[in-house]
Amino acid sequence: MKLVLILVASVFATAISAQSYEYKPSYPAAGYKDHYDYAPAKYDFGYAVKDDYSYVDFGHNENRNGDKTKGQYYVVLPDGRRQVVNYAVDGYSGYVADVKYEGNYKPAYKPDYTQTEYKPIYRPTYTPSYKPKY
Repeated sequence: MKLVLILVASVFATAISAQSYEYKPSYPAAGYKDHYDYAPAKYDFGYAVKDDYSYVDFGHNENRNGDKTKGQYYVVLPDGRRQVVNYAVDGYSGYVADVKYEGNYKPAYKPDYTQTEYKPIYRPTYTPSYKPKY
């Protein structure tokens, strides 16, 4: 018993006397730059969708060079007119749009006749076809 007690005490004393080190990574701390230098944005893109079966017609074109962006998008409205939006964006004036409508207004189709309300005349009465036995 004394041997076990001496052994436990020596392990405990060895653990306490061990030196402890602070955690320090081997690499320098991360630094953050205040400003990133990117190349000016420059791109051109466009798309168009036209499907006569479902009466879908719209599209968009845009080009950008630095802070200046110009573009156009269009859509055929349900009344038959085509809405065209030409826009320009720069760092000073923001988004400037010019909206135009092409074509003539076509009102929605309405049938010539109006359906009258019908009231049912015949009201069947339901009676059992057999005589229940009680």
